[in-house]
Amino acid sequence: MAPIAAPTDRVPAGAQADDPLSLDRQVCFAVVVAARSIVSLYRPVLEPMGLTHPQYLVMLALWGQAPLSVKSLSSLLQLDPGTLSPLLKRLEAGGLLTRHRDTHDERLLSVELTPKGVALREQALNVPPAIVDRLGMSVDELETLHRALTRVIAASTS
Repeated sequence: MAPIAAPTDRVPAGAQADDPLSLDRQVCFAVVVAARSIVSLYRPVLEPMGLTHPQYLVMLALWGQAPLSVKSLSSLLQLDPGTLSPLLKRLEAGGLLTRHRDTHDERLLSVELTPKGVALREQALNVPPAIVDRLGMSVDELETLHRALTRVIAASTS
């Protein structure tokens, strides 16, 4: 068995820019850093609303389609129910939603917005323009980015 070569033994000097394993060329690295950066921009915008970023995503889904079963919400947000459950409990404790057994199927847990949860949507209308402003990118650029990321998601889940 040959000894494992040190990275400098494998990559010729001056070839770093063309190195396929260079960190700055990795899509995964760019996506992870961009995701962390974007989520951190949301924090001060969502804080006055009493929401974390994951809670905001739950509320977005419910503002669009409530009531929803936990199973449907889990699928929509691409979160497993074990991750979603604590988010729902906190939002329920905050008076933004209620969870109850579906009257037609006792196995399903249904999630509905409370009047307070519905009213919070009005305040949330300020979030997208605030994020666009903080990013300093045009709406067209962000829509192009969104389309590209949506294709990446589709390609990685197929």
